[in-house]
Amino acid sequence: MVETTRIADYVVVGAGSAGCVLANRLSAASDIDVVLLEAGPEDKNKFVHIPAGFSKLFRSEVDWNYDTEPQPELAGRRIFWPRGKMLGGSSSINAMMWVRGFAADYDEWAEAAGPDWSFESVVEVFRRIENIEGATENDEGRGGPLHVSSQRSPRSITAAYLEAAAALGLSTERANLPTPKGMTQTMVNQKRGARFSCADAYLRPAASRRNLDVITGAHATRVVFDGTRAVGVEYEREGRRQVVRARREVILSGGAVNTPQLLMLSGIGAAAHLREHGIDVVRDSPEVGQNLLDHLVSALGYGVQSDTLFEAEKVPQLVNYLARRRGMLTSNVAEAYGFVRSRDSLDLPDLELLFAPAPFFDEGLVPATAHAAILAAILLKPVSRGTISLRSARPTDKPVVDPRYLSDPDGIDRAALTAGLHRCAEIATTEPLRSRLGDLVRPVVRDGASMDDIVHESLTTMSHTLYHPVGTCRMGSDDASVVDPRLRVRGIEGLRVADASVMPSIIRGHTHAPSVVIGEKASEFVLSELVPSRSR
Repeated sequence: MVETTRIADYVVVGAGSAGCVLANRLSAASDIDVVLLEAGPEDKNKFVHIPAGFSKLFRSEVDWNYDTEPQPELAGRRIFWPRGKMLGGSSSINAMMWVRGFAADYDEWAEAAGPDWSFESVVEVFRRIENIEGATENDEGRGGPLHVSSQRSPRSITAAYLEAAAALGLSTERANLPTPKGMTQTMVNQKRGARFSCADAYLRPAASRRNLDVITGAHATRVVFDGTRAVGVEYEREGRRQVVRARREVILSGGAVNTPQLLMLSGIGAAAHLREHGIDVVRDSPEVGQNLLDHLVSALGYGVQSDTLFEAEKVPQLVNYLARRRGMLTSNVAEAYGFVRSRDSLDLPDLELLFAPAPFFDEGLVPATAHAAILAAILLKPVSRGTISLRSARPTDKPVVDPRYLSDPDGIDRAALTAGLHRCAEIATTEPLRSRLGDLVRPVVRDGASMDDIVHESLTTMSHTLYHPVGTCRMGSDDASVVDPRLRVRGIEGLRVADASVMPSIIRGHTHAPSVVIGEKASEFVLSELVPSRSR
């Protein structure tokens, strides 16, 4: 028999970028009880808090540690997908880049899901969120919960990269303009040189509230229903199955992989797929797990003589960090970026260019052996779509992750990323960066290989995720969407989704910032629907 251990008004599943927001905002009302379930532990690993150490968290106990299915367009490789499994979720494991995206991205959401998601609406949420270090009123600083800062100790070669890009017409500008047109040094979620995650921003200020119960090590196994109403969540903790019941709502914030998996395990998904795994159908919702979008990145790596993050773990840098919160260990690795179009006919950029003064090859999983710097191109608006599906009905079995990178039949994605890599090569051969770079070290190619050959090899052997999966429980005004514009699961009472899975399209930028917005908007929706009297 499964034990009911707790009853609360709201049960939130997942303490990531959106889940932390929900836990804070809902429990701010003293008469609302909230339980937050997190499968991972507290965020105590030292590399969570040291910015340049984030890749040391990959394939660890605080990482869900997914791998995709073999990708035919990427030489049949399985692509590693890290996802945060601790308080803060992926905001505790990411590269801390605070990139809002374009105003047009949110207006695209509004076309799919109504005016609450327009840029005019969400920009006010951004202003409420952001605590911009050193901001003036012109910078829209509002003293919000989430710290956003300039980098403390960027490498000098990063400035050379920006100058080389400017020489090619890509001028340097302030970050997070509504319609970016140039390059910028990365703004990061840090406070005094340490990571500042959503756990720092939202959970810790609420930790002393008696009406908020945060349960770590709690792996959600299914949503519990009474007919078609969600009434609780079953979870496994320390080898025991338990249930926490929800008087009002269950809110799923597990992200673009875990949320659709949990919905399907609970009987919400494509009926045929659920029956294939012996799962009773609560709601036939064919789009659960569909519409998977992700940013694919590919790169060129060049040797550098000195002054890269290859030296970040040396004793002088460690002392500098511990004593002053300065130096290489404060770096987020991706120190500069900007947006470009792959072809002149596009109205808005479809590519991001990124610079890392670091030998960050093989996603940081293989120790570096020498100084290097990376110029990367990121496919921002992929045409290709993938899926998340069940491997089995066992909650502990990882789902099938198949992003289907570069699979669009017209080859639009491949052509765009190819153009991006050629633009990277152009910047690399422009002063003042050119004189700072040595030979090409990755990809490994034969002597005399043409740039076309080099780009093809990079696409095939070096492309990997930029860690931005979205869209697998898309919101919309249409009946086929998984959730409605207020993030309520269609056909089900008392169940909402609030995380990156609801994005109907992918942002031109990075997905952490809009995920925090989704948490804020979900909180607004929930609180606005409350009535003065609540039965207990």
